[in-house]
Amino acid sequence: MAEIIVALDGVSGREALDLVDRIGEVGSFYKIGLDLFTRAGPAVVRDLRERGKRVFLDLKLHDIPSTVAGAVNGAAELDIDLLTVHASGGPGMLTAARDASGGRVRLVAVTLLTSLSPDEVDVVWGRDIFSIRDEVARLGELARDTGMDGVWASPLETSWLRRSLGNDFLVVTPGIRHAGKDQGDQKWVATPAEAIAAGADYLVIGRPVTQATDPTASLKELAAEVARATATAP
Repeated sequence: MAEIIVALDGVSGREALDLVDRIGEVGSFYKIGLDLFTRAGPAVVRDLRERGKRVFLDLKLHDIPSTVAGAVNGAAELDIDLLTVHASGGPGMLTAARDASGGRVRLVAVTLLTSLSPDEVDVVWGRDIFSIRDEVARLGELARDTGMDGVWASPLETSWLRRSLGNDFLVVTPGIRHAGKDQGDQKWVATPAEAIAAGADYLVIGRPVTQATDPTASLKELAAEVARATATAP
């Protein structure tokens, strides 16, 4: 069954913990991104772990292999579940990250940032990019072949990455919204049912929970959608 990860984005450390306490036992898995981590540091991870919560540390590491290895080792010491690295860091960096993790934390590779347009990818790569899908698939295969545990994939990428990378490779999908509700300013979004049908293992959900009038009720509703979608999935 797919799991929900609540994204604690755009808040301070105190606000994040207050929200987690408000949600209570309904929420068990939380994402800490670069913004919150630079505000609150490792302490916010430790505070969540002390509350019995699982943690996805979304730092999108991208540096020389030895530096990334050190960061992965430090993250693993925080007793987290998932950690993101950039697939574009290359085989050496990814291999160093894998070796440093030693199986203590599962590594999720980011292929291309969804904010990049095809023209911007052309500039970054220094060559014409004829298919964003091909680039994402190529980097996803690199991640799999270098021992990563999974890939970070938008709702539009999940189904074909699942087919390409196999059923044993984790797919973590952001941009999840309630069925039949306003999608906000997000373009690459899906309902829980759509993401699960596409093959997502983890559904990362932020504003529909964190900005809801009643975060607990909103998360319960989303969990119910996940349960129904799982029950009817082929």
